[in-house]
Amino acid sequence: MRKIVHIDMDAFFVSVEIRDNPKLAGKPVAVGGKSDRRGVLSTCNYLARRFGVSSAMPTGVALRKCPDLIVVPGRMEVYREVSAQIRSIFERYTDLIEPLSLDEAYLDVSECEMHQGSATLIAQEIRQEIQRKTQLTASAGIAPVKFLAKIASDQNKPNGQFTLAPEHVDAFIETMPLKKIPGVGKVTNEKLLALGFEYGKDIRESSEAFLIEHFGKFGRSLWSRCQGIDNREIETSRIRKSVGVERTFANDISDFAQLAQILQNDLLPELFKRSAKHTDKRKINKLGVKVKFHDFHLTTKEHKYHEIDVDILLELLREAMARGEGKRVRLLGIHIGLEHNPHLSQQLILPF
Repeated sequence: MRKIVHIDMDAFFVSVEIRDNPKLAGKPVAVGGKSDRRGVLSTCNYLARRFGVSSAMPTGVALRKCPDLIVVPGRMEVYREVSAQIRSIFERYTDLIEPLSLDEAYLDVSECEMHQGSATLIAQEIRQEIQRKTQLTASAGIAPVKFLAKIASDQNKPNGQFTLAPEHVDAFIETMPLKKIPGVGKVTNEKLLALGFEYGKDIRESSEAFLIEHFGKFGRSLWSRCQGIDNREIETSRIRKSVGVERTFANDISDFAQLAQILQNDLLPELFKRSAKHTDKRKINKLGVKVKFHDFHLTTKEHKYHEIDVDILLELLREAMARGEGKRVRLLGIHIGLEHNPHLSQQLILPF
């Protein structure tokens, strides 16, 4: 039986900004781009969330919901520096650390002998150490498997923790809303509700075959999760699968020639620059173009190819725009896919 801890920093970017500028304390604050430049929020504090503001929301929409919202630009170098401090704390307790982003990670503390092996007390001490060293708060979930630890970390946010002991797993899953399971997004949840599935007990009363019939491979995963099964190990390193660059426009663009010029003159040089550090050891296996239209509908076109080719990218752009049937374009991105190399001597580790 494993002891998995999921640590999730509370409104990480915003919390760093408030820590470094105490005048922001007690006010609705978000980190993101300017509204006059079609900016989007990366995160916001809990006070802002009371007004319906959320991450990934366009800044203009957020300001309409909360006119007093203070939007500050992000400082990624500072966030990475703080994240490295947090990572150093984790390493005191275990080598089995799986970073999910700058502000959250899984830890397997099964072999940690501190606090007589109590994962609950270990998580509590980790959170205390994070606050002491960074003046920031974190929440934690403790469970025998990864997906339940992640759900548990959201139970007592912010600045809290929740332990799901093995003997309580079945009862917890029975009343667990399916929308809380990682991977169940809005569309999937609506489909589940239409089929009469809302809680874990509903899946348990169904059959694996029925779920596979309606949800494919994800149906099998959903069935396993609701039996409390999650055999995924902690991944201590991750291989980058793609490299890309994108740009959100201040004003929507409908002219193909203008978009083609931006692709060639702005995005392509940056893609060459970003991909250089990865393509010396790994081969390119595909090219792709991403287009987000003015109504936020997103489409992607990809083509298997072994090098960056502007003509292929332009043709993919043309095909992507055709899907929009004349819609104006809000965002344009291009990317390459990287071939997996099992013999890669130095894996690319995501920063925490």
